[in-house]
Amino acid sequence: MHFNSGLTKFAFGLAAAALCSVSLTGCGDGKDEAAGSGMTVVKVGVVGDYNAQWDTVNEILKKDKITIKLVKFSDYATPNRALSDGEIDLNAFQHKAFLANDIARNGYKIEAIGDTLITPLRVFNNKNKLKSMKDVKDGDIFAIPSDLTNGGRALKVLEAAGLIVCDPAKGYVPTKTDIIKYNVKIEIREAESGVLYNILPDVSAALINGGNAYTAGLDAVKDSIFAENINAKENPNVGQLYNVIVARSKDKDNPVYKKVVDAYHTQQTAKTLMDVYKGAFTPVWAGSENYKY
Repeated sequence: MHFNSGLTKFAFGLAAAALCSVSLTGCGDGKDEAAGSGMTVVKVGVVGDYNAQWDTVNEILKKDKITIKLVKFSDYATPNRALSDGEIDLNAFQHKAFLANDIARNGYKIEAIGDTLITPLRVFNNKNKLKSMKDVKDGDIFAIPSDLTNGGRALKVLEAAGLIVCDPAKGYVPTKTDIIKYNVKIEIREAESGVLYNILPDVSAALINGGNAYTAGLDAVKDSIFAENINAKENPNVGQLYNVIVARSKDKDNPVYKKVVDAYHTQQTAKTLMDVYKGAFTPVWAGSENYKY
């Protein structure tokens, strides 16, 4: 779906409380006794409404009597805490760079157990204020994510577009203070990822990740004017931007969770990602590059 002080800055006073789609009472991979179904229920934390791939996963898992129940959260700060606390079994919302930063910051004993997808960070323009990247002028305002890793990622996108130059020593996670040159005197504002679309009318453009863009109804191609390069041969940071399924470290070898990952790592799931989201998401697990669509 995702990573310091940047994580604590929530635009417009957004609450960090999670909005869950299912009850959090009782967790783990036990039997769904209440439903009397004999199914093993796995609660997976997600952010946003781009979850059609999990319907496919559930179809594949039926033969194993496993079912995924999605637990939806409203922000990126909460799902790792919920996983660490045992409120959910797995989560799937973040890339590796966000995960590494959140572990370092909070000491969570959690880890990735399977790659899922990548989506480029795109520049979505306010069409009333900006037509293309060639038209950017002094005073134009760009909104970027407020968390460290996605915010740094956004700055690297603006650098790739030729608008700014960042201190190369900061790698792929620079901050605004690491901008050493403005080729165009733009203003950069930070906001929590989930509200970037909402403030688009007030800025020239916003750098929104694929999940939030899809949830907001944006077309990844038609509504954007620049995209992050996700060609691994040209962008050395791409591997850190792979989204992952995450488990508690003590559960990394749980056989049920391994079956969940295996069900995700199928051509059926890859096809769902490509067909439903019209190219906004690219599957990245080993072998998925050989699938035909």
